[in-house]
Amino acid sequence: MAAGYWSDDTLGTMLQGRLAECPDLPFVVHSAVRPFSGTYADVDDLARRIAAGLLAHGVKPGEPVAFQLPSWLEAAATWGAIAYVGAIAVPIVHFYGVREVGFILQQSRARVFITVERFGHVDMLGNLEQVRPSLDALELVFVLGDPPGDARPLSDLTDHSPIAEPYRVDPSEPALVIYTSGTTAEPKGVVHSHRTMGFETRQLAGLMSSTAPPILVGAPLAHAIGMLSGLLIPLWNRQAVHLIDVWDAGRVLAIMLEDQISAGMGSTIFLTSLLDHPDYTAEHAALMPVSGLGGSPVPAAVGERAAALGIASYRSYGSSEHPSITGCRFDEPAEKRIYTDGRPMEGNEIRLVDDDERDVATGEPGEVWSRGPECFLGYTNPELTQKVFRDDDWYATGDVGVLDPDGYLTIVDRKSDIIIRGGSNVSAAEVEEVLLHMPGVAEVALVAAPNERLGEHGCAFVRSLPGATAPTLLEVKDAMEHAGLARQKWPEEVRAIDEFPRSAAGKIQKFVLRQQLRDEVSSTQ
Repeated sequence: MAAGYWSDDTLGTMLQGRLAECPDLPFVVHSAVRPFSGTYADVDDLARRIAAGLLAHGVKPGEPVAFQLPSWLEAAATWGAIAYVGAIAVPIVHFYGVREVGFILQQSRARVFITVERFGHVDMLGNLEQVRPSLDALELVFVLGDPPGDARPLSDLTDHSPIAEPYRVDPSEPALVIYTSGTTAEPKGVVHSHRTMGFETRQLAGLMSSTAPPILVGAPLAHAIGMLSGLLIPLWNRQAVHLIDVWDAGRVLAIMLEDQISAGMGSTIFLTSLLDHPDYTAEHAALMPVSGLGGSPVPAAVGERAAALGIASYRSYGSSEHPSITGCRFDEPAEKRIYTDGRPMEGNEIRLVDDDERDVATGEPGEVWSRGPECFLGYTNPELTQKVFRDDDWYATGDVGVLDPDGYLTIVDRKSDIIIRGGSNVSAAEVEEVLLHMPGVAEVALVAAPNERLGEHGCAFVRSLPGATAPTLLEVKDAMEHAGLARQKWPEEVRAIDEFPRSAAGKIQKFVLRQQLRDEVSSTQ
């Protein structure tokens, strides 16, 4: 508070203040199912009506309210309504299935759930029906569409006069619970306060170029990246909002030219899918002068490719728990923007420690510990919270990084991503960097495969560019030798994959790939 990082604003008062300054800015949803083109004022009016409806149905400040909606007008308005009421938002990514939805609703103890009948292949109401008997806390379900049984139409919330003022709550109290798959199979509920999210919004907004066009955001609003880049940051920077509910690279490229907007920020898949598409042209590159990349490891090869096309990419590092630990600005030197994950952001501190929790020297790898104004309050499971926090509020990220003499951090691995082959540690990131420079390779994930003799060996899952085929193991070994990597680090298996399992932010879920390999070994024994 003394340093000015935190304020007494809640998310509700922050929204109200900013919206009053730019009510006529465009708010556009690009969707084949539920398109919308209006203004901030339209979204604000709907949010205030939903807020009034929530209050009429007994929702109180500090109460969790869950919702599972695609990136539509109703999702943005629901999020705003929860902030105006001072309740706790529990967003559920729209493509989560019955297992994740049941777990989140049960653990969050949400009494109110707002959803849609279905979206794409996901039958939201069918999934809910399967888990409803086990949800003893859930009382009210509001549905955008035709509600079955005892569910209510969303109009029961929207058919109210808008509230005039947001409810005042303690800004240090929880405002948001984000469920993240992370590196575990069971979602973890990450709890943030009004103050942590308020600071994160202001901090990230300051990294953005003031001259770049508005950005088309493909990350779901139910995820931290989507919520920040699709709602809060544009609002803070007084820019138009453009959302898309299904990321189709060809459609995105067409929208960019139609509306003269940018795209491709966030996880690298959003950028590379555009660059890989045959419709990508110099006109698109002109709309993408900068590209902020994060949310998952960012290979240097992606930054090099962007630079060759005139795009100044810049990397940042964080997680749902601590969203922006380090980062670069778009105007920093290229060698820092492309090859490192930046320096600690304002207000943040980091330490790199060894397995005995002793600080390591510059240039030596160590686990990243962080603390700062936007670090989360803890998990919904107190046991998980105890595992990751150290004395003096240091958060043990589980990521392995190296600091250069200028204080720039480069993430080289995640502790659980390290492959222990015959007693030697192999950095997945180091091997992946070589593979990504091979012709025809779009994305790669190196994971540990069970090995009876060595304990583990490296298995490379490769997604190829359109029209290309995955490299053979012999070709991979030649690339490793040319790069000068020790033979112990070479992958001993290469598998082609059409689509990677991903988190809501687009991050490859390596734990799913590792489990697949373990299951295959188990089935042959």
